[in-house]
Amino acid sequence: MDRRSFAGVMAATALAETAFAQVPASKKPGCYLLQHYRLQLGSQATRLSDYLSKVYLPALAKVRPVPTLVLDAQLSEYLPLVTIIGAYSSVEQAWSVRAALNADKDFEAATDAWQAGAEPPYDSMTTELLEAAEFSPDLVPLDPQPKAPRIFEMRVYQTRTLKGLRALKQRFAEGEVRILARAGAQPVLFGTTAIGSNNPNLTWVIAFADMEAREKFNTAFNADPDWIKLRQQSLERNGQIPSFRRLTLYRATAYSPVR
Repeated sequence: MDRRSFAGVMAATALAETAFAQVPASKKPGCYLLQHYRLQLGSQATRLSDYLSKVYLPALAKVRPVPTLVLDAQLSEYLPLVTIIGAYSSVEQAWSVRAALNADKDFEAATDAWQAGAEPPYDSMTTELLEAAEFSPDLVPLDPQPKAPRIFEMRVYQTRTLKGLRALKQRFAEGEVRILARAGAQPVLFGTTAIGSNNPNLTWVIAFADMEAREKFNTAFNADPDWIKLRQQSLERNGQIPSFRRLTLYRATAYSPVR
């Protein structure tokens, strides 16, 4: 979105492309592009919201409809925070979409207008590229769309070792994703960071209709006998997987294509 900030990510394309097996264009994600905007109190949030809803998302839809989540943090180590998640079939597709946006002179002018003024457009922006896990679901809007934007919970497990990451992914693939859904969560994405900080890690997002549904899920999940069994099997096979968990709670914005 910020052409200058994104340039550093594009410079790593050659490295990133070796991390992914290219797949045919489809709804099944091959990678996710996450952009985190840290904002200051004041006009930045309103300006960003106007830009995303009136400029960025329409321009993206014109280039290529990309499943996109726009999330407003409710609970985070840093607030205000807006996170944009786009799902792509491959790294190549992500770069081609970015190139098409950058070639759009109207988009460029509108972006410059958003970033102009005495107050900067945001405090800081970071970008992450995630490789979609093989068990990650399609990122598509609900049909029908929910009457109110859902609650989204993002967790980042930093395993510190590749062995720990493999064990963690194995646990999800063997049943944890299914148990999450059965307990009342809606799995949204699972991915490992290819470009970003705190590697190696597994980032995952689940959704709920509201905070009450999230509370019911936590109770059901922790008491699920299959989860208790799976966790014990993982401990016996791999020991305690060293990990650091970062949790962020979001609400989808009213204009988010997926909400």
